[in-house]
Amino acid sequence: MYKKKIVFIINPASGVATKTNIEKIIDDNIDANKYDYSVEYTKEPGHATEICMIHVENGTDIIVAVGGDGSVNEIARGISGTNVILGIIPAGSGNGLAHHLKIPGQFKQAIDIINKGKVIRMDTGSINDRLFVSIAGIGFDGLVARKFAESRRRGFLTYLRIVTEEYPKYRPRRYTLSFNGKEIKTKALFISFANSDQFGYNTSIAPGAQVDDGLLDITIMKKPMMIELPFLASLLYWRKIDFSKHIEIYKTNELVLKTRRKRWVNIDGEPVKMKKKLHIKVYPQTLNVIVP
Repeated sequence: MYKKKIVFIINPASGVATKTNIEKIIDDNIDANKYDYSVEYTKEPGHATEICMIHVENGTDIIVAVGGDGSVNEIARGISGTNVILGIIPAGSGNGLAHHLKIPGQFKQAIDIINKGKVIRMDTGSINDRLFVSIAGIGFDGLVARKFAESRRRGFLTYLRIVTEEYPKYRPRRYTLSFNGKEIKTKALFISFANSDQFGYNTSIAPGAQVDDGLLDITIMKKPMMIELPFLASLLYWRKIDFSKHIEIYKTNELVLKTRRKRWVNIDGEPVKMKKKLHIKVYPQTLNVIVP
């Protein structure tokens, strides 16, 4: 019987979970009757994409991201538009796409899903030709992503500390959005471009988002008062943020956003400094991914 070639790309720097025994967990649980597997480790940002390009040329069937949304993004950049299949073992901080796809955080359970091999074709998006898979955002979202990337510590508590420290002094920015034949001028805390529904940490910023509908959910959030934040946090967790008076959500397959100056953009959890004009679009069903 033909065995599929599968490579696990491990990001040792992602998240807070230890990956010391991950190779043994893979060896103990991967279906050896179906797969010939190998393991590689990333050494620096962007390395996963380089590894993927080599394996695509070598005929690898499945590439598994062992890391967070940033790791998934790097691998997707290397395989999007090809027949290579993405697998996910969530080992990052927020793990937004994994939460959306209902992939469990326990390594053994995630490998069991890979063994079953159910595949869907999902959309990807781009900002000025920079690919994203789960979610991107500008404004306070971009600031938090930059501060988080600069922090030595990972995990939810670090994320919460940054939000708590930066929120009171952050002033909403002015944006102009053009999509679906209309123009919106707004002053927002942040604007999210959501392919999945997830901010990460199982919080839903776009409850109606689907990864295979050919659309992005554009979430515009005005700045609430500090006293309102606990209630908004509960809405995020219960997938009801669209009930908030501070939220507007639109669906589109393409839009242009303009700002007064260059801003930091959060792309799948990673901060990227971008131009004043952003061209955001969706690429329908360009990524094969293993799901439960």
